[in-house]
Amino acid sequence: MSTTVLEAPATVLDASAALARTHGRPGIRDTASQTLAMAWRALKKMRRNPEQFFDVALQPLLFTAMFAYVFGGAISGDVDSYLPLLIPGIVAQTVLTTCMATGVQLREDMDKGVFDRFRSLPMSRVAPLAGPMVADLVRYLIAAVLTYLMGLLLGYRPGGGVPGVAGAVVLAVVTGWAIAWAFTWIGTLARSARSVQGISMMILFPLTFLSNAFVPADTLPGWLETFTKVNPVSHLVSATRDLANNGAITAQVGWTLLTGLVVIVIFLPLSVVSYRRSL
Repeated sequence: MSTTVLEAPATVLDASAALARTHGRPGIRDTASQTLAMAWRALKKMRRNPEQFFDVALQPLLFTAMFAYVFGGAISGDVDSYLPLLIPGIVAQTVLTTCMATGVQLREDMDKGVFDRFRSLPMSRVAPLAGPMVADLVRYLIAAVLTYLMGLLLGYRPGGGVPGVAGAVVLAVVTGWAIAWAFTWIGTLARSARSVQGISMMILFPLTFLSNAFVPADTLPGWLETFTKVNPVSHLVSATRDLANNGAITAQVGWTLLTGLVVIVIFLPLSVVSYRRSL
């Protein structure tokens, strides 16, 4: 009886050691492959849960029409004159709101124990975190494209043409992906999905509305104009305006890309470390 009791743990240890030797630590190629697999999982999850696209599909349509007709006459005299100012602002707001959902969904999966299953598998620990981030690029792209399409229906005619609008969309998508790492970090720290959403809203809404997204910065009080000029959202809005309205690559584009790079450098490692500790 005692021999049997001793042999069972030894067998288990031998099997675990063999498994570790077989799989080892995933390399760069394995990590990339597993990240794409997790991205595909996230896309299938979005397809089976259409409500995840409500903020992507409905918000740009609703906000564009509402802001154009409510504020167009008061700010620019008429709707047509307001659209070149408004549409890039709506693009920035929609993409940033969409990337906020990344942290919320991450927290929901962690609370449901989904990542406990991933942890038991011989796979990269980063893949379940990075995969949904890759899939969210599709959400950002849909949000930005729908906003410009709605603007065209309302009478917006971008002076930058197709190349300028395409550049503005790419810039918005890249910036949204970069900023999403900050919300991902919040998702790994917060105790619930609701708290992630609350914290993200407190950060996002002041940055969005205290910017030049909906009104010219020079119409604001002096202290608020100063804040608006250093607000990273204002840089994104100005850069997308320059690209879409004029087809020009200005310093605002460079500042926006630099800000996104800084956010990635800071929050990507923080997200990975916090994610590993929470498992």
